[in-house]
Amino acid sequence: MSLTRTCAIAFPLLVVPVLATAQAGADTGKRIRADSAYTLPTVTVTRTPEALERAPVAVDVIDSATIRRGQLTVGLDEALANVPGVYVANRYNFSLDQRLSIRGFGSRANFGLRGVKVLLDGVPQTLPDGQSQLNNVDFGSLDRIEVLRGASSALYGNASGGIIALHSEAAGPEPFAERVRAEYGSFGTDKWQSFTSARRGPVSGTLSVSRFTTSNFRQQGYADLRRLSADGQWAVTGGTLLDVRFSAADDPHAENPGALTPAEFAANPDSAAASNIRRGADKDVNQQQLSASLRHTDQSGNQYELTLYGLLRDLNNPLATPPPGSTVPNVGTYVAIGRVVGGGRASTTYHLGANPWLPRVTGGVELQRLRDNRKNFTSVSGVPTSSVLLDQREVVSELGPFAQVVWTPDARLLVGLGGRYDRVSFGVTDNFLGDGVDNSGSRVLSAWDWSAGASYVVHDAFVPYVNASTSFETPTTTELANQPGGSGGFNTGLNPQKADNYEAGARGRITRWATYTATVYRSDVRDAIIQYREIGGRAFFQNAGRTRNDGVELGVSVFPVNGVRLFGNYTFSNYRFREYRIVTGTSVDTLDGNRVAGVPRNVARIGLRAGPFHGVALDVDHSITSSIYADDDNTLLVKGLGAGVTNARLSWDGRLGRQRFAPFIGVNNIFDKSYVGSVTVNGTFNRVLEPAPGRNVYVGAEIGYRAQ
Repeated sequence: MSLTRTCAIAFPLLVVPVLATAQAGADTGKRIRADSAYTLPTVTVTRTPEALERAPVAVDVIDSATIRRGQLTVGLDEALANVPGVYVANRYNFSLDQRLSIRGFGSRANFGLRGVKVLLDGVPQTLPDGQSQLNNVDFGSLDRIEVLRGASSALYGNASGGIIALHSEAAGPEPFAERVRAEYGSFGTDKWQSFTSARRGPVSGTLSVSRFTTSNFRQQGYADLRRLSADGQWAVTGGTLLDVRFSAADDPHAENPGALTPAEFAANPDSAAASNIRRGADKDVNQQQLSASLRHTDQSGNQYELTLYGLLRDLNNPLATPPPGSTVPNVGTYVAIGRVVGGGRASTTYHLGANPWLPRVTGGVELQRLRDNRKNFTSVSGVPTSSVLLDQREVVSELGPFAQVVWTPDARLLVGLGGRYDRVSFGVTDNFLGDGVDNSGSRVLSAWDWSAGASYVVHDAFVPYVNASTSFETPTTTELANQPGGSGGFNTGLNPQKADNYEAGARGRITRWATYTATVYRSDVRDAIIQYREIGGRAFFQNAGRTRNDGVELGVSVFPVNGVRLFGNYTFSNYRFREYRIVTGTSVDTLDGNRVAGVPRNVARIGLRAGPFHGVALDVDHSITSSIYADDDNTLLVKGLGAGVTNARLSWDGRLGRQRFAPFIGVNNIFDKSYVGSVTVNGTFNRVLEPAPGRNVYVGAEIGYRAQ
C-alpha cells in the first residue's frame, strides 16, 4: 500500500472528528466515563501551574500508564510518539541517543538532544550551552512527562524548539512499597529495575536501581547502561517542602555502529560501518547529579522556590574519526572529557491580591556554570595512545533573569506575557601549545527574548489560543570545538541562531466521548546552525542564513465505549531554507528553497488503547512517515515507512491482597518491515542510513508489594 493511499485512509480518522469538534490534546491515559466529568490535568511546564485547557501554548501531558504499560522503558520514542509535532528518530545506537525534534528544532543533532530544554523534577538536564543528555533518566520510574511545543527561550533560556519536563514517581501513601520489573527480548536485550517507596510522618523517599543491556541487532552495537536515583522529601511545615535528589549513571559500554551507505543497507542492514569496527567506536561515561529544592507556599497561595544542583561527568569516547592527515584503517580519535556543572534557580510566584481576576507574577533568575577539561588523543582500535591532539579547558556560564505575568480578567480569558535576558559566555584555555599556536579565547553571546499569548474559553468544545515569541540557541561547546582542521580553540565564525515564532491553535472536548487539538505555526530562523559536514561520525557546523518552518499539528481521541480509546495524530512539516550558501573556494552552491534534511514532511500515527478489562489491556500503535532527505543538497531521499510500522503490547495487572503481578508481552514491527530508523545528516560518502530492526519480541513482568 502506498504512503499516499495510507494517508488518505488515515487522514479522515484524524480530521473528521476535528471538524465535528472532537479530540485530544494531552495523552493523559485517563478514561472518560459517561457518569463523571473529565478534567484535564494541571501543567507546570509553563512556569506557573495552569489548567491544561487554558494554557495559551501547545502542551501535552503523558501519564505513567502511557510511559510504562507493556513498554521496554528504554527510550523517548516509546513515550512521545503520540504527541503531534514531536518526531523521535530512533537510531538504535545507545552511543548517540535518539534524535528528538520539536517543530524541526533538534533534528540535526549529531548526538544527545539539541534545541530542546530538558528538565528532570525541575532540575535542568540541559547544559548552559544548550546540549542535553538523558543519562540521569530511567523511564521506568517516571510518573509523567510534560511537553511544551514551540519556543521556550522566554521561559527557560537557551532553547528554540520547546521543553521536555520529566517528573519522577513520588513515594506512595503507604509506609512501604516495593516493585521489581524484569524484561527480556530479541537481540540479547534485557532490563531489570527495582523501585522502592517509603513514608513515615513528614518524611518520604524513593529509590530506583536498574540495568539495561543489549547486544543490539547490528554489529558494534552492544550497550550496558546502569541507573540509580534516590529522592528524599521532608514536609518541614504544612507549606514548606525540602526535596533532595541524587542520581548516578554508569555506562561502561555503548558501542557505535555508525551509519551505512544505501548499498550497505540493501546488502546487510545489520552490519556496521567498517571504520567504526576497526577503530573501536564506543563510549564509556559515568555521571552523578545532586540537587536540593526548597519550596514554600504561604496562606495567600504565593510560592517561593530555591533550587541548587551540581553534576560530575567523565566521558571516554573512542571515535571512528581519523586524526588529521591519517589514513591508517584502525587509527582513530579518542576524546576524554572531565565535566563539572553547577547551577541554581530562585523564583517566586506572587498573586497581586486575593481577587482571582488579578494578575499573577512570576520572576526569578537562573545561573549555570560548566567546566570541561577536554583532551583528544590518537587511538589504535579504540585504545588511546600518548599522542595528544588537543588539550583545552572550556568554561561556559549562563545568567538568565526572567519574568512572567498571567492575567485572567474574566473566567473565560487568560493572557500571558513573559520576558528573559540570557548572557552565555564561552571561554577556552589552550593547554596544547605543541603546534606553536595558542587558540585560547572567549566569546559572549546574549539575547533578549519575549513571549505573549492568550486563550479564550468559547465553549468546552472550542478553546482557541494564540501566541508569539522569540527564541535563541547558542552553539554547543562540541559544535564550537569541532573544527575541520582539528585545531584547538573555538570556531569564531559560528554564531547563535535566532527565531521569531507564531502559533494559533484550539483544543476542546465534545460531550464526554472525544477531545481534539489543532495547531498551525511558523518559525522564521536566522543564522540557523546546521551540520554541513560529517566525517567518521564527527560533525562540523556552520550558520546557514535563514530557514522557515511552517507546520500543522492535529490530534484526536475518541472514546466509543468505556475503557476504549481510539486516537490519531498528524503532523505536516514544511521546513525550507530561505537563504543558504555554501562557499568552497571560488564556487558558491546555492541551496535556497531546499527542504531541511532530517525531518519527514508527513507523520501520522493511529492507535488503540483498550482496558484494563479484568486486568487485561491491549495497546496497538501504527506509524506512518513520508520520505526524508538526508542531505542539504536534497539528493539523498530516504524512503519513509510507506504503509507503516505496527507495534502491539498485551498486559495483565492482577492483585491479590498486598501483592501485585503484572506480566506483559510486546511485539515491535509486527509485519517485519525493513526501514531506516534515522539518518545522519550530510554523512560523508553517502553514509547516512541508520537502520531499524525487523520484527522483535520482548516479554516481562512486574511484581509488587505494598504494606498497609
